[in-house]
Amino acid sequence: MNILSALAPQDLPLIASLFLIFCSFFTSALTAAVGLGGGIALIAIMAMVMPAAALVPVHGVVQLGSNAGRALVQIKHVDWLIAVWFACGAVLGAGLGGAIAVQLPAAILKAGIAVFVLWVVWGRAPKLAHMRKRAMAVAGFASTFLSMFFGAAGPIGGSVLSTLGLTRHQFVANQAITSMMMHVFKIIAFGILGFAFAPWAGLIVLMIASGFLGTLTGSHLLGRMNEDVFKKGFRLVMTLLAANLFLQASGLL
Repeated sequence: MNILSALAPQDLPLIASLFLIFCSFFTSALTAAVGLGGGIALIAIMAMVMPAAALVPVHGVVQLGSNAGRALVQIKHVDWLIAVWFACGAVLGAGLGGAIAVQLPAAILKAGIAVFVLWVVWGRAPKLAHMRKRAMAVAGFASTFLSMFFGAAGPIGGSVLSTLGLTRHQFVANQAITSMMMHVFKIIAFGILGFAFAPWAGLIVLMIASGFLGTLTGSHLLGRMNEDVFKKGFRLVMTLLAANLFLQASGLL
């Protein structure tokens, strides 16, 4: 417990740090099993106990580690062309997001993402397999730009990936690698803006470690799922994420 006390940030009680480490495991398992959802769940939990100024930067580093672990486990299913084009858009999104203040209220941005997610999941969204380069570049820009302001914009990239006709393993692998890139560029931008990551380093390392164990657990569940169950689980999680964003936009959360 003395080691944990030393690693816990001074701005956070030890019990809160232990709670976040515990939650990192389960949110990473959720993402590994159905492709996404854990990032938004985790930032919602972190927002309850962490200072607002540290929330998005620390969440970004934890998610970088979580997504890197998931990408490593599913590396053979990664489409590197998707990854490269997403990265091109992500660079621009991080640069612009770090340079300007969002003019629209956060509530409008969150509601907009929720509408987009519901349209892709339940509407007649276009199939973008024939233009995946442009689609992923746009997704990289939009998700990274918006994640600079409220942390978890993964459903944008996930929504676009869901239109490319990928298998469940390909979806999870490419969602992991693109989300990892989004967080890399976001972290670089926050570093340039002067955020001090060092006081949070111990907690970040422990959350990444527990998150990797969650990734292994969720990946095991993914391997045992059939495509139909995965698609139903994906739709359910995406719908819950959209509902969460609507509630945040309305001020009820």
